[in-house]
Amino acid sequence: MVNVSDLKKMLTSGALDDKLKYVYSCHGDVGEYADRYLRVIDGYAKIYGEAEELALFSAPGRTEIGGNHTDHQHGCVLAGSVNLDVIAAVSFNDDNVVRVKSKGYNMDEIPLDDLEIHPEQFDKAIALIRGVLRRFADMGYELRGFNAYTESNVMKGSGLSSSAAFEVLIGTIANHLFANGGVSPVEVAKIGQYAENVFYDKPSGLLDQMASSVGAVVAVDFKDNDKPVVRKVDFDLAKYGHSLCIIDSGADHAELTYEYAAVPAEMKAVAAYFGKEYLRDVGYDEFIKELKNVREAVNNDRAVLRAYHYFNDSKRAVAEAEALEKGDFEEFLRLINQSGRSSYMYLQNVYSSSMPNRQAVSLTIALCDEILGGRGAYRVHGGGFAGTVCAFVPDDMLDEFKSRIEAVLGEGMCHILQIRPVGGYILA
Repeated sequence: MVNVSDLKKMLTSGALDDKLKYVYSCHGDVGEYADRYLRVIDGYAKIYGEAEELALFSAPGRTEIGGNHTDHQHGCVLAGSVNLDVIAAVSFNDDNVVRVKSKGYNMDEIPLDDLEIHPEQFDKAIALIRGVLRRFADMGYELRGFNAYTESNVMKGSGLSSSAAFEVLIGTIANHLFANGGVSPVEVAKIGQYAENVFYDKPSGLLDQMASSVGAVVAVDFKDNDKPVVRKVDFDLAKYGHSLCIIDSGADHAELTYEYAAVPAEMKAVAAYFGKEYLRDVGYDEFIKELKNVREAVNNDRAVLRAYHYFNDSKRAVAEAEALEKGDFEEFLRLINQSGRSSYMYLQNVYSSSMPNRQAVSLTIALCDEILGGRGAYRVHGGGFAGTVCAFVPDDMLDEFKSRIEAVLGEGMCHILQIRPVGGYILA
């Protein structure tokens, strides 16, 4: 914790500029970032009153680069953190209660003597907070009450995983307040997944939390979900004259949990034919050999197609990382486009089958195809069904690309992002 007066001086005097440049991959003026933290400090004071000491925290949104819906089958992914984040001002209280007030939302209050699952709070942020706290308590850490005020620019329903960023933020706060920063980023990610799966009642893999917590671009092998193999991958788009764009299709995927739940359920149904729980434990050659029998046993062609996507996209995620490490950017782009086609045709997560007249992501993909004209790469981003599209755009057509996308989808819908080199972070 830092004296609030000193903290404000550090933000206004430039004492934290180097940290801000590092965290946000910013090479110029960082005034907008410093101002944002000053606003969060002021927001804290308006809600809780002036604190003597505060700590400032940040957790980023994430971009999925490779491996679409492969993590929950213990496959491989390529993902990274971006320079949009959830930030918080935090201070201890003496009430044995954790209070979290997020800008634009009601305050959540969790008494530390009530860390049980509340089914009536499924799908609510309070469930994520309680789940994270419960896991830290189960790990043997002594919890204390604290107050937090948060602000996010990770768009909800954007495919940048605002929920994972929030989970990682709470986990990072708890890590520093109760564990002296001793819990690894990988473990913080697993704690976030636990909160989402058990307390929030949303089935998910570990990709979102891992990318947010670890930071930078990481290749992750989830063969052993308890001990995922994580390695950082050099990802300097500027070197190859390209930029990362995340395009908001304008459709919110927040009400489509049933569509996401069907993907792992159907993949697991195929795995079960082979006596396995996850497709990672099924051989691809065996799957192809048994295709006719699998189809008859599962009685669901979409499940078989989704399994086919899993096997190939997990391998593609590994190949994408290898292409970047070899400096073969053209091969990387080819694999991204191949992955996008597989998600569209076989995974079928570009629009909801129950709402065929609402295909905002499909339309956005068509726009990318038309504008890029064979250059760069694009694909559905994240969970799919609504939300966003990821595009790697040549810098010499970036302005035209953004302009033409927003002429159809609306101003501010094409976000040019940077890869952030660090995940969950305590600024001061």
